[in-house]
Amino acid sequence: MSISLVAGLGNPGRDYERTRHNLGWIILDALARQHGLAWKREARFDVELARWEFEGRVVLLVKPQGFMNDSGRPLQHLAGFFKIPASAIAVVYDDLTLPVGRCKVSVRGSAGGHNGVASVLAHLDDAFSRYRLGIGPKQPPEMDLKDYVLGLFTPEQVSLLEHNLASLVAGLALLIREGPDRAMNQLNRRAHHEPDQTQLPRDLHPR
Repeated sequence: MSISLVAGLGNPGRDYERTRHNLGWIILDALARQHGLAWKREARFDVELARWEFEGRVVLLVKPQGFMNDSGRPLQHLAGFFKIPASAIAVVYDDLTLPVGRCKVSVRGSAGGHNGVASVLAHLDDAFSRYRLGIGPKQPPEMDLKDYVLGLFTPEQVSLLEHNLASLVAGLALLIREGPDRAMNQLNRRAHHEPDQTQLPRDLHPR
């Protein structure tokens, strides 16, 4: 099944916008910019919403505006209103088990310790696709997990993301256009992404 709703997970507010835990929003924002899409606040669903129209269909790009551990509630309301089944939803989020600059597509499974995904699982069937974006491994290993995911990317990590940004955005577009099976076949086999010179938003860089 093709994807009709894409939800990036993150935390609202300036204190969180450049953190590792907001990588789902960063990549979804990059996709929206690439296609000239505008975000609009939809207070009734507590989300920011952009509509991507292509090939005769509409895909909703969504950023829930509650905090990470309440991501599922607005998605449940939005999906119910538009009658979108979980199998037509993709969730974009950071993953500690993948190196920075890598992505992986999966369907079903546990939350893997991610509070945002746990919230989505509590409100939706687990048939949604996962577009997982690497932020790991945690360094130093003894660092508190919360401090790591809510911390800023290091200069080295920013460089890795800059080199792989176009590939990460293209991978998400592939998932949306072709569905999870083809995306898994193509993206999960890659040993690495080819570097490119696309730049991340300037405010991602540590100050």
